[in-house]
Amino acid sequence: MKITALAGGVGGAKLAHGLAQILSSNELSIIVNTGDDFEHYGLTICPDLDTVCYTLAGLANPETGWGRENESWRVIENAAKLGGPNWFRLGDQDIATHLERTRRLKEGQLLSEITNDFCKAWGIQHTIFPMSDSPVRTIVTTDEGELAFQEYFVHRRCEPRVKGFRFDKIEVAVPALGAVEAITSSDAIVICPSNPWVSVDPILKVAGVLDAIKNKKVVAVSPIIGGKTVKGPAAKMYAELGIEPSANAVAKHYQNLLSGFVLDTIDKDLKNNINIPTLATNTMMNTIAERAQVARDVLHFIRSL
Repeated sequence: MKITALAGGVGGAKLAHGLAQILSSNELSIIVNTGDDFEHYGLTICPDLDTVCYTLAGLANPETGWGRENESWRVIENAAKLGGPNWFRLGDQDIATHLERTRRLKEGQLLSEITNDFCKAWGIQHTIFPMSDSPVRTIVTTDEGELAFQEYFVHRRCEPRVKGFRFDKIEVAVPALGAVEAITSSDAIVICPSNPWVSVDPILKVAGVLDAIKNKKVVAVSPIIGGKTVKGPAAKMYAELGIEPSANAVAKHYQNLLSGFVLDTIDKDLKNNINIPTLATNTMMNTIAERAQVARDVLHFIRSL
């Protein structure tokens, strides 16, 4: 069975890693959100893309889920002493990734080409696509005005109240080379447990992606467990938009797209409120073994649809 997974951030990376433990490189492709990319210290930073790559490469910090394991911070600490911003902490190993990516982008190379080469260098066998080779920037509309996503998420720690979202330059973005082909050749699409508003919606809004998905089996895994998120501000965003944060709300978000839905066993009583086939299983993924088990459960569920 061939799968294309849509992912962003830590939760998405965990399930993508679980799927990669089970499916071969010919059976799994991953398309990653790049709407939260930004420029910092003159470098192009791709937080979700790097989180997914580091996780599949076994390089991610196991405590945070993002950044590199055994990281050091000499560069950012010394830059801060000279008056540079340190609200977005870049580790020394991580900076190497951004330096080389930025150098190659300035030479005119595509983000998808660079990502493919990085994956080979890190020993990743599965194909990881950025959602687009064109820059798209997620803008959060708040009670304090519009904020770039990383300004809202990291610098302001999600404190401003959310009123909506827009994706700058999404109207001219096209899918990364090979991404749509990966979708069309897949038997099913898995929407990983990532923030529906700012991790998955940007992918779906890239021209051609939604059309390619429409005729496929699509299964989403809820990032909200017991009304809360394990990582990130998705539950807070739902509440501030006037929607009770729950797995049910996530299912409704994708309601015209899904063939099936997966929620945590904590929320099993919500199954009766969801009008498509629904699987309740342990989705916390605290260990590598649990990531693989969730992936097995999801794949078995897809085969039953």
